[in-house]
Amino acid sequence: MRQRLANHTIEDVLALPDDAPRVELRDGVLVVVPSPTIGHQNIGNLLWMWLRQHAPVDLTPATAVGVAINYRNSLEPDVVLLKRPVAADHHYFEAEQVMLAVEVVSPGTRRRDRLEKPADYADAGIPHYWRIEQNPVHVYAYDLVDGRYELAADSAEELIVAKPFDIRLRVRDITP
Repeated sequence: MRQRLANHTIEDVLALPDDAPRVELRDGVLVVVPSPTIGHQNIGNLLWMWLRQHAPVDLTPATAVGVAINYRNSLEPDVVLLKRPVAADHHYFEAEQVMLAVEVVSPGTRRRDRLEKPADYADAGIPHYWRIEQNPVHVYAYDLVDGRYELAADSAEELIVAKPFDIRLRVRDITP
């Protein structure tokens, strides 16, 4: 169902009870985030683990956290890489603290993950965005250049990029 009034803010999202479903805020409209499949979760969790083992000490990965894009928009990327320090009791982070946002594409999220979310992340100034396609797993890495994402690298075998740090990610390491 679609909400009729689009007047919610990030404050409304933050005031939701702990047992509320995951939501994103899109132009003031609360959008329930669907539960990811096991395959989707496995890719995200394996990437989180890889980032935890390889990221420099000034960066920390997280899953299932929100990014406050602005007062009327928030997103819940599958994986983020945050600049330290990171408050352990926060569920939402300012876009300025996000170095990398990652979306694992599922059938129900294709349009948003491929078109809408990259534009929102770019508008928020998040320097790096990765899109991971499933079946087969293929990683697309984008860097923010002049307010838009440009493809930096992509691979179904080994992703090699210099930003946000020197990365040589074997795709099989994040493939369930």
